[in-house]
Amino acid sequence: MSADAFWIGMGDIHDDVSMLGRIPNLAAAAGLVVSGDLTIKGGASAARRVIAALREVNPVLMAQIGNMDLAEVDAYLSGEGINLHATGRVTAQGVGFFGCGWSTPTPFGTPSEAGEDRIAAWLEAAWQTVAHCPDLVLVCHTPPYGTATDQVGGGVHVGSRAVREFIERTQPAVCLTGHIHESVAVDAIGRTVVINPGALAGGGYARIERNAQGLTARLCQV
Repeated sequence: MSADAFWIGMGDIHDDVSMLGRIPNLAAAAGLVVSGDLTIKGGASAARRVIAALREVNPVLMAQIGNMDLAEVDAYLSGEGINLHATGRVTAQGVGFFGCGWSTPTPFGTPSEAGEDRIAAWLEAAWQTVAHCPDLVLVCHTPPYGTATDQVGGGVHVGSRAVREFIERTQPAVCLTGHIHESVAVDAIGRTVVINPGALAGGGYARIERNAQGLTARLCQV
């Protein structure tokens, strides 16, 4: 069935927008959604360059910081009116997008990390802003624990238990995630489709579609 509207989801851009021109139908999308890591330990000026490149292909954006972005990027995105971290936005089509950026602690001491309790609080705050919407998309930089989307070398799971528990309880239609570049995958937690397209430089992205039956999501590759 044809989609009434679709969104292109991506993440882990890390200052590299070279693949944008190879993703089909970006201009026709209802919007672009970035799950986090616009930069490599960059601040507002670096994020501004990435956002400008995205806006050249589609002016409708939703984005949030990941663990590799400085905290000042959060304020920049809020000032641009496109921030999803710890909040939500209802699109013209009535779809509620809500987000949680940063990441749970890593071994690398990256700029924006937070504990599970804080992640859980941000998820709850974001969800409350859009919980009335029948169609929900969670945009969470850290993947849920114990899925195909949170595995590093050797198959070790490094995702967030708070994110998993939240998804099990609230069951949004889609969870767009990222953070673990090597764990490009689609999985499910109950009715929720969990999708990690990997780093944008690798050519992966998600296509989230809305039709009369609700929301669907699929992993795409340029």
